[in-house]
Amino acid sequence: MSDWNEKIIAEFRANGGQVGGQFAGAPLLLLHTVGAKSGEPRVHPMMYQKMDGGYAVFASKGGAPTNPDWYHNLLAQPHVRAEIGTDKVELVARVATGSERERIWSAQKAAYPGFADYERKTNRQIPVVVLEPAP
Repeated sequence: MSDWNEKIIAEFRANGGQVGGQFAGAPLLLLHTVGAKSGEPRVHPMMYQKMDGGYAVFASKGGAPTNPDWYHNLLAQPHVRAEIGTDKVELVARVATGSERERIWSAQKAAYPGFADYERKTNRQIPVVVLEPAP
């Protein structure tokens, strides 16, 4: 997986935030986290949804039975950085709940039906994470 991610990250940076393949035309960002256990910096390419005052990302992990590592990193250290296009922004992460989560998640599944497929593959509720500008 890391080789696959590294190729996407390189393509993203070489093309001002644009990539081809399965992500062609999709909103993609590079999320920078700190490993919850290792303390090491990590970079994760992922689709996002633009929201008023921030962004939402989705801990789908392709419908796997467990949450992705980056999600655990965010819970441990919610202050993150993201590369969006050629911009680098400082953000604070929080997990959406209740009707906010449902509204964001429903919009993501409608826009990108693959997320509905991920939901069908797993028994867990896929976390929706809101990234807001750091104070």
